[in-house]
Amino acid sequence: MSVPVEPHVMKTYGRLPIALSHGQGCRVWDTDGRVYLDGLGGIAVNTLGHAHPKLVPALQEQMAKLIHCCNYYHVPLQEQLAAKLVELSGLSNVFFCNSGLEANEAALKLARKFGHDKGIDRPEVIVYEKAFHGRSIATLSATGNPKVQAGFGPLVEGFVRVPLNDMAAIERAAAERPNVVAVFLETIQGEGGINAARWEYLRQVREWCDAKGWLLMLDEVQCGIGRTGKWFAHQWADIQPDVMPLAKGLGSGVPIGAVVCGPKAATIFQPGNHGTTFGGNPLSMRAGFETLRIMEEDGLLYNAATVGTQLMAALSEGLADVEGVLEVRGYGLMIGIELDRPCGELLAQAAHAGLLLSVTADRVIRLVPPLILSSEEAAEIVAILVPLIKKFLSGSAA
Repeated sequence: MSVPVEPHVMKTYGRLPIALSHGQGCRVWDTDGRVYLDGLGGIAVNTLGHAHPKLVPALQEQMAKLIHCCNYYHVPLQEQLAAKLVELSGLSNVFFCNSGLEANEAALKLARKFGHDKGIDRPEVIVYEKAFHGRSIATLSATGNPKVQAGFGPLVEGFVRVPLNDMAAIERAAAERPNVVAVFLETIQGEGGINAARWEYLRQVREWCDAKGWLLMLDEVQCGIGRTGKWFAHQWADIQPDVMPLAKGLGSGVPIGAVVCGPKAATIFQPGNHGTTFGGNPLSMRAGFETLRIMEEDGLLYNAATVGTQLMAALSEGLADVEGVLEVRGYGLMIGIELDRPCGELLAQAAHAGLLLSVTADRVIRLVPPLILSSEEAAEIVAILVPLIKKFLSGSAA
């Protein structure tokens, strides 16, 4: 692999020596002509894969009409996409922004104002160990990863941290912290290692928030938009949140974020309380609407569920009784393979073998491929990855 030279780009990423040139479906090519099976999907972003034949002409058409206009004016595509998200979620209305970080930041502002509107001067939000909500100062403060927080203190106050799937911890927090106004969690933690909230736990938290008058805010930035086989992962628990940040897969690669709110949160923001320059521009709105339309037309929720089940079963079978493999877990096409040791070097090894993936939480191999992944491509992932993991575990010290 040739190493691209980037003397003028800030060194904020530990990049592999690969520069991608183009893609088609679930495959991408680098500038040296090598081809890779995309098991990462731009970190759960490329919902429809690459160069989708229905998405590309729609975006070309939109770019020839209007890419951006500011929010001084009505943007009809905002209402079109918002109405679709409301239909799919059963919630009430939507604020559009540019990213998952911005969507989570808006959710935290909603919680703060919700508290202030109730007369609470210093409202607090329950957040979670191993959570990841973004890299702004506020979302970094809500994040439960000391490694990414290091060097950026003082962090923002107002967060109460609890372990995932521990209802007693929320009950203790409620007893000790009278200023709590919301619970904020990822339905499935992505960066934290593909850790899912148990469905019964989500139902308990929903009931608790109703009883206490708190907001339930579910971060579906990574696990939403069909990735688990339902539009939103919390729908497996048959509940609805009050606030739901979205991003990543909603635009199939075009930057977009959204905060979908239910009745309890729908009118918290009033004119002047929040805003954005780029959020909700016509290009991103068209990308979001077309993504959802194509997903429905092509049955991609069913595909994510069925191919994801096949992929997880094959990985589990191939790695059964392999010493050093702790667990294969996930839902749909959001799968984590936890090892008993750090495995970051597998990124380069997998790429050399023709597979793109990521490692998160140091020891968890993460697969979040496009939702168009076929059964044959899933089998190809297994054929590449299982031998790599076995070789890695047999050749490195615990």
